[in-house]
Order: sequence, then structure tokens, then C-alpha cells
Amino acid sequence: MPHQIETPSATDFPRLLEVWEAAVRATHDFLEEHDIQLLKPLLVEQYFPQVQLSCIRGEDGKISGFLGHAEGKVEMLFVDPQNHGSGIGRALLSDAVAHRGATQVDVNEQNPKALGFYLSQGFEVESRSPLDGGGRPFPILHLRRD
Repeated sequence: MPHQIETPSATDFPRLLEVWEAAVRATHDFLEEHDIQLLKPLLVEQYFPQVQLSCIRGEDGKISGFLGHAEGKVEMLFVDPQNHGSGIGRALLSDAVAHRGATQVDVNEQNPKALGFYLSQGFEVESRSPLDGGGRPFPILHLRRD
């Protein structure tokens, strides 16, 4: 069954934050607890409002995964770890590429599963930055898809 993609509302932000935190804890083992706590309020206050969000809900109506994009770039893609491998991330990314013009994404170098996912979806590493967008020592790989 194909995944139904929709636009979440601000009332969905608490659930988006839950999905983000669960996914980060499952895949970003290089982050310390203080890093996670620092980022959480920024997501709701700054990051979510700056991107166009899309999501997929499970049969229970709860959001299972979401993607945020802006100006041709995937800025965030997170799937509830209970749904990893179910095609939700692939469906959200395919929609962003096909219908929203997304051709770029940044990935933490220390997150090899995410890198492998994007490479499998046709993205290629274009360049590397030694620091993340917040100036922290988490190298970022800049990927592009033609």
C-alpha cells in the first residue's frame, strides 16, 4: 500500500519532536544528552517554521515520519525507529525529489546508516565540512542528486 503524504500542522509539532528525538537517539550515537536537549527547543521555535514539512501517518493516525525541505534541499528527514525499513523515509524523500525539487541534503558523517540510505537513493557526496551548522565538531557531508 502506498504511503499517503500530507502536510502536518503546528498542532503536530509535539509528535514531530517525539519522532525526531526517538530517531536521533537510535541513530545519532555521537550526540551527547546536552546536544539533544539543546536542539529540541530549536526545532519547534526555529527549524520547523523555516521549512516546508511533509509527513506520513501510521494506521493509528500518529505521524511515523517527516521531512522538511527548503529551496531544493532536504533539511531534515526523520522516521520513528519502530518504522525504520518500512519505506516511509524512501517515500518522503522520493516525494521531495519528484514534486518539490529537492536535489541536496546534508548528512552527519558519523551517521553511516543515513549516508548509506541517501547514497542508495541516488545522492552522491559533493563535499565535506568539518563542523556542523552550529559550529560543533560533527562533520557534515554535503550530498547532491542530479
